[in-house]
Amino acid sequence: MAVLKVHGNPLSTATQRVLACLYEKDVEFQLVDVDMRAGEHKSEKFLSLNPFGQVPAFEDGDLKLFESRATTQYIAQEYSDKGTQLLLPGSNKWRFFNLVEENEAKLAKVLAVYEARLAQSKYLASDDFTLADLHHLPAIQYLMGSSAKKLFDSRPHVSAWVADITARPSWTKIQDMVKQKF
Repeated sequence: MAVLKVHGNPLSTATQRVLACLYEKDVEFQLVDVDMRAGEHKSEKFLSLNPFGQVPAFEDGDLKLFESRATTQYIAQEYSDKGTQLLLPGSNKWRFFNLVEENEAKLAKVLAVYEARLAQSKYLASDDFTLADLHHLPAIQYLMGSSAKKLFDSRPHVSAWVADITARPSWTKIQDMVKQKF
C-alpha cells in the first residue's frame, strides 16, 4: 500500500486541518515539507499537484486532492474503519439531508443575509472570489441536491452566486474526481 503524502507546511491552517484529520484517523502518512518562503509552492513540480500553488496537496496513490476540506472528507470516508469516527453514524448523505430539512428556517435566515450582501458585491467578501466563497462549495454541492435548493433558487443574487462558484474550474475538477470515485 502506498504511503499517503501531504505536501504542505505545518504553519498553514489548511495543512493543519488535513494533518489533524490524519492523526485522528490514525492513518500513516508522510509530510512533504513545502518551503513557502522559498516559493516551493509555486514550483512546476508543486503546481502539478496543486495548480493554484497553495498548500496542502494530498496524494493517495493516483488520487490527488488540493482543497483541505475535500481532503478531510475523503480521508474520513476512505478510512472510516480507522481511528476517530469523524462522520455522522449511518448513511452520511441521508443524515445530512435530514439535518437540512430540520434546519431550513435557520438556513433561510442565513441566505437572506447573503442575498443582501450579494446585492452589493459579486462574491461574499468583495467583487473577487475568496476563501469566504470557496469554503461554501462542499456544503452547497450537497444542498443543491436537497429540499433546500428552493431556498437558494428563490433568491436571485444567491442563485447567481451559486451558479458562478459551482462552475469554477477548480470545483468542476473536484466534481470530476468525485464522479470517478463513484
